[in-house]
Amino acid sequence: MQRYQKGQITLPQYKILLCSLYEIYKTLEEQLDKNSSHPAVAPIYFPQELSRMESLQSDLEHFFGSDWRKRVIVSAATHRYAERLRQVGRESPELLVAHAYTRYLGDLSGGQVLGKITQKSLGLSSKEGLSFFSFPGVSSPNRFKQLYRSRLDSIELTEEQRVVLLQEAVDAFEFNIQVRKGFIVQTDHVASLTNNSTRTGVSEKIRRITSQFTSEPATLRDRNWFTLRTKLL
Repeated sequence: MQRYQKGQITLPQYKILLCSLYEIYKTLEEQLDKNSSHPAVAPIYFPQELSRMESLQSDLEHFFGSDWRKRVIVSAATHRYAERLRQVGRESPELLVAHAYTRYLGDLSGGQVLGKITQKSLGLSSKEGLSFFSFPGVSSPNRFKQLYRSRLDSIELTEEQRVVLLQEAVDAFEFNIQVRKGFIVQTDHVASLTNNSTRTGVSEKIRRITSQFTSEPATLRDRNWFTLRTKLL
């Protein structure tokens, strides 16, 4: 990710990234839709504001053509992440909250900056193929993130559920690390693609961790996801 932020991204690499993001968001949003009435999911369910599927489909069609679905290739790490999302959707829907926070607020925080970096690095004359980085349903990212975090903190959880949820956040962190590693590995095979006070809210615990990454611009800190469980608890 640091290389990306420095503008060291090629078109084949960006195509691979879009493929992975498509698989992850397709699965995440399918599970959120199925569990939208769940008491833990409903407060943070914002399909109009956050859905990424339409934008990713547009980007993939731009770069791969109308038959893009036949050309999407993702790493084993991405498949494992998607399978975990399906599992929690079936068995413990409340854990989807950790993954939704990880992905959406991370991409919302860094979207505009990374979109500009991508456009400049790839030498694109327009924003076609960069729809993923845009959230037209969110007029103010900062205000929306405040709303999202307040909704997250309003979810009623037992102490045991809080511990499990925070552990899932750590697992989401690790899944994203592995996806990024898989992204690096895949770039070696891109030829086929070029053709409260004592009980701090959950969101505040997570935000405290992401705010510790002071070496990056504030707008990108949420992209570092989560850190060790011992720091979250």
